[in-house]
Amino acid sequence: MKMKIRAFFLALFFTVLMINCSKKEENKASYNKGEMTILTDESFKSVTEALADGYMIGYPDTKIKVVTKKEDLGFIDLLNNKARIAVMSKELSPEEIKAYEEKVDMTIVPAKFAADAIVFFVPKNSEKENITMEEITSGLQSEEKNFVFDGTNSSNLNFVAQKLNKLPKDLKFSIIPGSVNLIEELNKYPNKIGVIGLNTISRPYDKEAEKLRSMIKILPVVNGKETHSPDFEGLREMKYPFTRVLYFLTNEGGFNIANGFIRYSCTHLGQKIVQKEGLQPYNLYRREVQMR
Repeated sequence: MKMKIRAFFLALFFTVLMINCSKKEENKASYNKGEMTILTDESFKSVTEALADGYMIGYPDTKIKVVTKKEDLGFIDLLNNKARIAVMSKELSPEEIKAYEEKVDMTIVPAKFAADAIVFFVPKNSEKENITMEEITSGLQSEEKNFVFDGTNSSNLNFVAQKLNKLPKDLKFSIIPGSVNLIEELNKYPNKIGVIGLNTISRPYDKEAEKLRSMIKILPVVNGKETHSPDFEGLREMKYPFTRVLYFLTNEGGFNIANGFIRYSCTHLGQKIVQKEGLQPYNLYRREVQMR
């Protein structure tokens, strides 16, 4: 009788052990299941959300939350493990690279996935047709503060400052918070020039984007003898002076949901989503057809 009781408890023990091991295996992190947060500046929120939606459709057991945060602050939160991925556009300083590699304990590897742009615009009824690099440089040093950005610590301000070899604090500008709000409010200030990210208005068939595009005139940038616009051609060859490359940074070491999402975004399917967002895919896939 004692042998039977002992055998029963041994069998029960191994059954519980196997169930627990099975549960641990089920809960193990993977690229195709789990939850994560992505931090993105408002300027590239649309393309980030589109990629997240595509990934969740492909992997229904994943849940991705896209949170809008100013670029500089998003980078800091990534270092403090408040999110798995941050979307970036600016070139990191040596100090920022050092901070990343010390806190995350990984070599920094930017995962580039799209070419975006900074757009200079005026109200639709403005007579202004273009803007020169000299106007941009001198205007951002003027006390008149004729250039209007969507906020401080934003990706748009950071990138323009880097392009001009300045620090954001050295530029003189006005602020109307939020890119959409900036577009809607600029007609109250006819002598001002708005500065936004292309992805705010780039979605070709989106009604909200169409409405915003109808309210403004995008200014081609004159650089020397050449004039370029923030269109596919200008972005593809990076001839438009304010073309910028969007990239992901992650603090995830293994191949789990964050790195799975990054790989997806850089493959053909993810790059098609980038293209549908009206941006230039960074990774181009050439199709070859053999005729027989």
